[in-house]
Amino acid sequence: MPAIPPLRLGVNVDHVATLRNARGGRAPDPVRAALLAIEAGADGITAHLREDRRHIRDDDMARLKAEISKPLNFEMAATAEMLQIALATKPHAVCLVPERRTEVTTEGGLDVVGQRDALGPFIARLGDAGIRVSLFIAADPAQIEMAAKLKSPVIEIHVGAWCDAVVEGQKQKAEAEWQRIVAGAKLAQSAGLEVHAGHGLDYVTAETISALPQIVELNIGHFMMGEAMFVGLAQTIRDMRAAMDRGRKSLRGHR
Repeated sequence: MPAIPPLRLGVNVDHVATLRNARGGRAPDPVRAALLAIEAGADGITAHLREDRRHIRDDDMARLKAEISKPLNFEMAATAEMLQIALATKPHAVCLVPERRTEVTTEGGLDVVGQRDALGPFIARLGDAGIRVSLFIAADPAQIEMAAKLKSPVIEIHVGAWCDAVVEGQKQKAEAEWQRIVAGAKLAQSAGLEVHAGHGLDYVTAETISALPQIVELNIGHFMMGEAMFVGLAQTIRDMRAAMDRGRKSLRGHR
């Protein structure tokens, strides 16, 4: 039986910047949060540079790239402006996400099937620059298969619907969404894609999804930044890492 790959934790620092921007000025600093997260055990840092700069700003991305010792995952929409910034910044990875100005947070996955003609050259350009590309998509077979056809090496499964159903106690919906994730992770791995997961994860859902051996990275932000207000960021990351480790050890019969 093949060995289970290690599971990485990517910490999203967007909402440190959200708090800073609520008042203006420089504090709290998302780069400081990123450095503390790495010291506490994060395997990488994620930051989303939005078109309207509602939280992370251009100089945050530049400073993150310059100052952190772990991989930087640059979340962004597939626009010409963001492509030029990514090529100039040269992060370890770019995660392409859907983006609408009116949304509070990212709603749903990227429509890779519908946007395949535009995304193909975009993915190729980033790849040629040595930047690993990830597509933030739903656990939908058509989207996963198109991601593989477009030669994106990585997908990140949007697990928000499942997480919401778990929190709200909607057992039937949660089970249906969970089965979609399980099937999607298996299909993606069989297609040669590296599989990540993110959006809405907390201690409980992170522990559960860590049992899927196909998934090698979780990207988590909002929940941990909220918890950090009460117990501190370092403790929150240690607690999340412990939850992930428990899930990885259990495997929950999904091998």
